[in-house]
Amino acid sequence: MCQNWMQYQLIKKYLEVMTDEQTLVVNSGHPIGLFPSHKNAPRAITTNGLMVGMFDTLDGFHQAAAMGVANYGQMTAGGWMYIGPQGIVHGTYITLLNAGRLYLGIPDDGDLSGKVFLTSGLGGMSGAQAKAIEIAGGIGIIAEVDKSRIETRSEQGWLSRYSSNLDEIFHWVEDHRSNGKSVSIGYYGNVVDLWDYVVQNDIKIELASDQTSCHDVYGGGYTPQGVTFEEGRELLRSDRKKFNEMVDKSLRKQFELIEIMTKRGSHFWDYGNSFMKAVFDAGVRRIAKNGENESDGFIFPSYVEDIMGPICFDYGYGPFRWVCLSGSHEDLAATDKMAMSRISPERRGQDRDNYIWIRDAEKNALVVGSQARILYADALGRVDIALAFNKMVREKRVGPIMLGRDHHDTGGTDSPFRETANIRDGSNVMSDMAHQCWAGNVARGMTLCVLSNGGGVGTGKAINSGFGLVLDGTERVDTIIRLALDWDVMGGVARRAWARNNHAIETTIEWNKRLGNKGHISLPFIPKEGLIEELVQKTLGET
Repeated sequence: MCQNWMQYQLIKKYLEVMTDEQTLVVNSGHPIGLFPSHKNAPRAITTNGLMVGMFDTLDGFHQAAAMGVANYGQMTAGGWMYIGPQGIVHGTYITLLNAGRLYLGIPDDGDLSGKVFLTSGLGGMSGAQAKAIEIAGGIGIIAEVDKSRIETRSEQGWLSRYSSNLDEIFHWVEDHRSNGKSVSIGYYGNVVDLWDYVVQNDIKIELASDQTSCHDVYGGGYTPQGVTFEEGRELLRSDRKKFNEMVDKSLRKQFELIEIMTKRGSHFWDYGNSFMKAVFDAGVRRIAKNGENESDGFIFPSYVEDIMGPICFDYGYGPFRWVCLSGSHEDLAATDKMAMSRISPERRGQDRDNYIWIRDAEKNALVVGSQARILYADALGRVDIALAFNKMVREKRVGPIMLGRDHHDTGGTDSPFRETANIRDGSNVMSDMAHQCWAGNVARGMTLCVLSNGGGVGTGKAINSGFGLVLDGTERVDTIIRLALDWDVMGGVARRAWARNNHAIETTIEWNKRLGNKGHISLPFIPKEGLIEELVQKTLGET
């Protein structure tokens, strides 16, 4: 990712002429140059928007970006690994299924048939929600103010139908409740109007979330109730003060409606887009657990803190991905088949979900652009699949493959508002893990290593790291797979284990046994109740 086409052309030129004993260094989109290194060093090391602490604010970032010295790497875009919305389709699919199990008692082998999921957003990442709810078997109602986004998802085949008429929409909903068939329905209108309709008509909504771009609510990421998308953009240009006031009023109204629906039995969670933070900033103090500030979190669950964190990240499951560099769909189909053969659906519920995902990937038509696939896998699974892929390359059954992952993973990102939200030992505000993940991947020979500020929740609220590893079929790459992929995951599991997350402790104990003398992760040992107090009293009594 870069800031302008000149940088792009220069990066492209460097990549064309570089040798396997050079490393390209890129600072916030600017290619610093090629530097001598060695074959086991990364071919590219990139960073995005890494600002010095006291300047690491939204205003500070905008000033730096205006001067051309900072860019917003987001996550995989800044690491040259963006594969379109497929990644978030998989994550949303898993989140929806597990939310159904957690909140609605859906059995492990069940789906969301007959259950309604209400949300907003059909854009670049949020557009995945429509496809995900259909794969999960449910009924999705997704509000979107930008008609072009709705039309794109409809033409793509990811959105079944849409309307601006809420009576018509909920007639469709009742039909699908009755027949049990999945459907995604776009509402061309404001999500606050959608919430108001379900409240006024006492409509049952089982699951709900929001994927508007609330990390930038005052910059156009959120269109307030009372204006169209186009009117909102014009107001943003002509009267920002009025626009901001309307945003705050709309957020407060949306919260009040969601609050009513949750009391009626709806289950709402924040999707890591800073929605609850935006509501708090709009003046709603009661959204904070302590009613005063954000230090104790918010009253609604977060999808990482309460769903993905304990169910996936603590075990090491995360968004592993690969791109077939040949551009051949046949290569992608062959890797899908190989990956499926390496998954045991009986091992855990997570593995069963992944098996179904990869089994049906072709049918679900998930590819947008590059011949790429995403698959939530743990450390063992990633290493096993990667070694199998590298063998396929070695045997010339497929062309070269680029491995990577979404930065939204077990150990790649530090963000108290999302990825590390279920780390409760106080370290969720630290970014040691993301930096060490990045540095560890550099040391172990990943092809591409990237470290970025922001990503999903905004500048100053996250540090995220990612990698790319080219599979060329060599034994050298087999070694990197075994060392680096395991590190990339287990460094995050280790952090979560030390924070006393039970599933992470279980996973760490298994890892320690498996590695023997080759490695060891520190484990917390919790003293029995009263032991510390007894020792203190005993010590004080002796002095």
